[in-house]
Amino acid sequence: MADKLQIFFTGATGYIGGSLLTRLLRHKNAASFHIAVLVRSEDKAKKLQPFGVDTIIGSYTDKDLTFLTNASAKADIVFSLVDADNLPPSKAILDGLKMKYEASGKPPVLIHTSGTGFVMSSDIQGVPDDDVSFSDLDVEKLAAIPQTALHQHVDVPIFEADKAGYVRAYIVTPGTVFGYPMGPFVDIGIQNLHSISLPFLIEAAIRRKQGGYFGQGLNKWPLVDVEDTADLYLLLFDAIQGDPQGVPSGYYFAENGEYTAIELATAISEALVDLGVGNTREPSPFTIEEEASKVFEPVRQYFGTNCHPRADRARALGWKPKAGKTEFLQNAKAEVKFYVQQLQ
Repeated sequence: MADKLQIFFTGATGYIGGSLLTRLLRHKNAASFHIAVLVRSEDKAKKLQPFGVDTIIGSYTDKDLTFLTNASAKADIVFSLVDADNLPPSKAILDGLKMKYEASGKPPVLIHTSGTGFVMSSDIQGVPDDDVSFSDLDVEKLAAIPQTALHQHVDVPIFEADKAGYVRAYIVTPGTVFGYPMGPFVDIGIQNLHSISLPFLIEAAIRRKQGGYFGQGLNKWPLVDVEDTADLYLLLFDAIQGDPQGVPSGYYFAENGEYTAIELATAISEALVDLGVGNTREPSPFTIEEEASKVFEPVRQYFGTNCHPRADRARALGWKPKAGKTEFLQNAKAEVKFYVQQLQ
């Protein structure tokens, strides 16, 4: 075991994490990996053990996060795919990776998951701003993002650790992730099957029986399929293993096009009508009262703003995402059906 690549993985049964772990277990070099995964329950641990992974039971919300530090201190590479905005677990992982570096003299690798929200606009008027974009190759431009921006309170300490030299840090930042994952963890019922952000807008639409948008609804966000996203993580992993010095640390955006808020709201309205729940196939702007409601905060954040990342660095690695806006809108309709059934 000592000469195997030591991998510590958090988010093993998550939306993206389960698909990525499936790829690692099917990797051509899988026999040379020792993988330890974090799970939150004994039940999930038992279901994962037949796949040949070690399991550590714990949660990012635990008061004592020593288990994260200890696991990271043994790892050559850590995949972090849980809660992009929870700083204490990230610090615990960095503490462990620093211990690994001090013991080996070689900086371990951290592939962390964040989101493109840190480059979103603050305007919530539903108007386009296509001239404002951010490439993941624009290192200086991204470094100038205010530390008060979304996700930065976690991302910045990770990159500071990279600058300090005791870790090589890569942050994968997907846009709106959609689609249904596939693989053995789906088959045994332990992988999350649903988008993190889409439910906010869908559940709001179900309450009002109509899709909604802010202002003109012409603002845009990036989209990316869950399986395409997992492909990017694996491609990055392989590139790092093949040429550690040739893969620059930093952000790796995941996007395959954009959608407007009104396009998504229309798809949701149409699905609601088809299910006998909606009043009209046409969406409408959210009312002043709706916008003022606290439950609308995540809806405003993700679907009222503009966000234009470009995955140039990711594509330079050879990443070729397949699913685009057509598949995204189809998946949104399928998600409407799921949440309507859940709320009945």
